[in-house]
Amino acid sequence: MTDDLRERLAAVRTEVGKAVVGQEAAVSGLIVALLARGHVLLEGVPGVAKTLLVRSLSASLALETTRVQFTPDLMPGDVTGSTVFDAGTGRFDFRQGPVFTNLLLADEINRTPPKTQSALLEAMEERQVTGDGVSRARPDPFLVAATQNPVEYEGTYTLPEAQLDRFLMKLVLDLPQRDQEVEVLVRHAAGFDPRDLQAAGLRPVLTPDQLRAARLAVREVRASDDVLGYVVDLVRGTRSAPSVQLGVSPRGAAALLSAARAWAWLQGAPALTPDHVQDMALPVLRHRIRLRPEAELEGVSVDVVLRGILATVQVPL
Repeated sequence: MTDDLRERLAAVRTEVGKAVVGQEAAVSGLIVALLARGHVLLEGVPGVAKTLLVRSLSASLALETTRVQFTPDLMPGDVTGSTVFDAGTGRFDFRQGPVFTNLLLADEINRTPPKTQSALLEAMEERQVTGDGVSRARPDPFLVAATQNPVEYEGTYTLPEAQLDRFLMKLVLDLPQRDQEVEVLVRHAAGFDPRDLQAAGLRPVLTPDQLRAARLAVREVRASDDVLGYVVDLVRGTRSAPSVQLGVSPRGAAALLSAARAWAWLQGAPALTPDHVQDMALPVLRHRIRLRPEAELEGVSVDVVLRGILATVQVPL
């Protein structure tokens, strides 16, 4: 049964590959987030297939999907829902917003003001939405896949730190290599239309029940005290690094453990190893660190700091 679930998740990767060239690390990150019950922030310059990647993932899953285009005039109620007056019944009813879905594509989330960005906070963390004093549960499973342009782009707003911390990982999509870019054009020349994924042959290969079963299987991955200590040492290392103003919180340590266990299960490993932790360290921790202003002026990046910590923290035998 477990092997069949892994094969189905491998099939998800294959289906996404019918539409998206390259970006293997981002595809793996999204699959890990599905297993770890987390949310994903996808960052990259316009045109690197951020939205296409999420839409392709949606097409390979038998999950209800909703897309929201975040704009400067988007209101919090446009995301979570609002109370409207029904003239037919003469009463006020709550109209559900797009967060009441399984997979929410929050497109260009940093193009809307912080007030609307924060409207996602409760739904992402508490798995519910409160309106008029009533808490309403969202469907399960639930994943927010948010895309954003780099913060230095015009017309963008930096996400609040409280919301950033609710994302399990931040995946950075780089520009493709030359051969990958050629392959993109080959597909377009052959008639590929990114707006019509069904014509590209994408089909759902994983059901909600199968996803829930895979999540339960991930819990079977063992984690020794030594490896748990290694996770803590990595997180504590971010707090004492000279270039770091704000390091990773205990919530970040728990997120790293969850992602690493999901990654280990995908690899077929019965127990968590330091290698699994290292593989997940950058995507899980990079958005939870704030550098000192002087370090940013010197051109130091968060990823460079994290790689330095990974190189210095002692690895358990």
